[in-house]
Amino acid sequence: MELRDAIDQITTIRTQLAATERLRSLRAVPVALSGAMAFAAALVQQQWLADPADDVARYLMLWVGTALLSGIAAAATVVRAVHRSESALGLANARLASLQFAPSILAGAIVTAFIALRLPGQIWLLPGMWQMLFGLGNLAAQQLLPMPARIVGLLFLASGAFCLWIGERALDPWAMGLPFATGQLSLAAILWWHHERADRTTEVRR
Repeated sequence: MELRDAIDQITTIRTQLAATERLRSLRAVPVALSGAMAFAAALVQQQWLADPADDVARYLMLWVGTALLSGIAAAATVVRAVHRSESALGLANARLASLQFAPSILAGAIVTAFIALRLPGQIWLLPGMWQMLFGLGNLAAQQLLPMPARIVGLLFLASGAFCLWIGERALDPWAMGLPFATGQLSLAAILWWHHERADRTTEVRR
């Protein structure tokens, strides 16, 4: 029993220490790539999907597929960085970030499935909902990200609310493409400046 208590205490301490560290395993490149993919998806929708309300399946395939590819790229980068890291807190840090962002992803999946299956005529709700949930996930993980990243989360909340306000016009490709491209490229720049640039500066000083 004492051994189990000791293990639980060590796990708790590691989690608390991880919460005070930054998520350095999340790099700028995959985040910037997700922004570029959002821009590309908007171009694809503009050229080949004139009216998403009449082709809900293709609309969902385009944007959900883009989100999945972006998420896989980011997750692969984090996993690779964690395995190569010398820090014992790297894994706990990545796990904590996943737990903080997971509720937004789960809520997004539930909302998407519900609207697609039960309310396909209200598909215009999804761009705003997606952006707001993504912004909430970003804000939930703020203790692991550089302080300016908070602005990106707030901007996603604002752009999501705007999409809900404009109604069916939210199905315009750039109602999704511009916020995600701008937000993710901005976050990539913040990560590079506060993590990768700082790391390189430290290495040069050594």
